Amino acid sequence: MASLPSTPPPRTSLPRVVAASLVGTTIEWYDFFLYGSAAALVFNDLFFPTADPLTGTLIAFITYAIGFLARPLGGVVFGHFGDKVGRKKLLVLSLLLMGGSTFAMGLLPTYAAIGVGAPVLLTVLRLVQGFALGGEWGGAVLIVSEHGGPAHRGFWASWPQSGAPGGNLLATGVLALLAAVQSEAAFESWGWRIPFLLSGVLVMVGLWIRVSVSESPLFLEARAKAEAAAARGVKEETPVVEVFRTGWRQVLTAIGTRFGENISYYVLTSFVLVYVTKHLDLPKSTALNAVLIGSAVHFVAIPAWGALSDRIGRRPVTLIGSVGMALWAFFFFGLVDSGSFAVITAAVTVGLLLHGAMYGPQAAFISEMFDTRVRYSGASMGSQLASIVAGALAPIIAVQLLKEYDSSAPVALYLCLAALVTTVTVALARETRGRDLGRAETDAQGEPDVREEPDGRGEPNGPGEPNAPGEPDGSGRPGARAEPDARGQAAGAPTPVRSGDPS
Repeated sequence: MASLPSTPPPRTSLPRVVAASLVGTTIEWYDFFLYGSAAALVFNDLFFPTADPLTGTLIAFITYAIGFLARPLGGVVFGHFGDKVGRKKLLVLSLLLMGGSTFAMGLLPTYAAIGVGAPVLLTVLRLVQGFALGGEWGGAVLIVSEHGGPAHRGFWASWPQSGAPGGNLLATGVLALLAAVQSEAAFESWGWRIPFLLSGVLVMVGLWIRVSVSESPLFLEARAKAEAAAARGVKEETPVVEVFRTGWRQVLTAIGTRFGENISYYVLTSFVLVYVTKHLDLPKSTALNAVLIGSAVHFVAIPAWGALSDRIGRRPVTLIGSVGMALWAFFFFGLVDSGSFAVITAAVTVGLLLHGAMYGPQAAFISEMFDTRVRYSGASMGSQLASIVAGALAPIIAVQLLKEYDSSAPVALYLCLAALVTTVTVALARETRGRDLGRAETDAQGEPDVREEPDGRGEPNGPGEPNAPGEPDGSGRPGARAEPDARGQAAGAPTPVRSGDPS
């Protein structure tokens, strides 16, 4: 029988793991958001020229949404191999794919040069971007979550989440700088290419940092158990199949948790660029700088909300954000309509603060829903399926509502309803704060087993949770169970291991 290794491999310090994840996710989100900003500002003219500017922008946002369609496929593929061969290797691959496709966008000829081939090539590269990002999120938050303990997981795991506003901050900042130092004609002629080509340099930096971290210790432990089971002739299910067989409730919870968060973010950061420049006819710099300042505040707020979730729970903090967003939706556009840069900036910043309350605890919340052997697959599937029904369609629906009604009121209602979906989902969900990712497994109903009573190590044990090997139970036998398990088998009786059972 195979045995677990007696000496674990050296572990990278948690702050270094967090730094590696944050730098990588910032670069990947820079690449992804750069397309969204360019779609709102220049791609309609360069790749999708039409007589109506809003129609061109709508087409550009449709290709933007295509990237989201590839994200669940990326989540499935990266999740499967991430649960099989490790988190680290897949994170390196996702960074290479994202950086390479973004760099190639900076070299593309426009519609004026080669005609319809230009938008086709742009769309193909956008699909590669989406595929890569679909695998990035799950791996980045898991490698942090699985390196640390439960006490401060919300705080540490929220730092990769800050990569989203960090990337948006970087993308918007570069575009704003170029717009400030170049004429509009020069920017549309060649200046827009610079941020895309810059991605090649950023990816090299990200790879240098990311390859230096160690693999997740919980993954290594789970893989050792799987290899020992395989040596006994036990066959495991494919991670994706197991997720949908035993964890479909958690997948739905993750989708609902992300729904309002995803829609609100793209309305606040992408659609607002269109609204300010096309509907209010204000300069590009007004919208870009407002998002730039809001993203800087957002970057800091996300870890603060994550830390608060370690104290009061994932659900209460998320509900602060979702309920607040449902209310703020109706104030937001009224403030933006003022045309004042200061007021627009304040409106975006408050919106992003509320979004941070939903986004900050999310990494820990979703990670704690799944077991180690399927965590990459489950977390990726839940989050990336939400991106199709939420983030992918948000700018398109918002632009179409604006075009149809020539008013922001329908967009505000859409944003409010999306936030209410997240409110209801999280209100009905089970709190996961305090779960030991290396020990607690899903219970018979497929729900996370969160420990509540103190055990011998000062950590809570959930109702009916088995003692760890070596811990005495009421019978006096180490690790034995005095009660039958969920399948009615006697305590201590040898049970055939099958995929989906706690291991």
